[in-house]
Amino acid sequence: MKVRVGFGQDSHRFDKGNPARKLVLGGIVFEGHQALKGNSDADVVMHAVTNAVSGITGVNILGERSDYLCKELGIRDSSAYLKDALRFMKKMTIMHVSISIEAKEPAIALRIDEMKSCLAAILGVSPNDIGITATSGEGLTAFGRGEGIQAFAVVTVSSEE
Repeated sequence: MKVRVGFGQDSHRFDKGNPARKLVLGGIVFEGHQALKGNSDADVVMHAVTNAVSGITGVNILGERSDYLCKELGIRDSSAYLKDALRFMKKMTIMHVSISIEAKEPAIALRIDEMKSCLAAILGVSPNDIGITATSGEGLTAFGRGEGIQAFAVVTVSSEE
């Protein structure tokens, strides 16, 4: 058995000029909070996991591919980008996903189980195979000061090849 590990990161600043947009993290809408700025729904958690999968497969999804999906096809739901990335995993099986989110707000800890369930359904794993942590970073970065949100993800897979 061969084991591969992919690492992904994403960050977006808050979209202060667009109150109609919703904040989405890990596929979950956080009502009453400022949305993140981006062409898509700017879900930094989905983007970080997508980038980690891309690190495993070598096929970049965020960038030209996601721009095409978003701008040309109108697909703004970041879960679609993750699903697109998963198509290239072929005979690989996800063993574990670890996600770390840095933000001053919203309070993420109360919604972790919902995010795990949403991601597990997309990834085809148990919610127990996903770990999510959150930190304010003690306000040392722009994310901890409330200017945006940053997420990191590590995806571990096994394969017979």
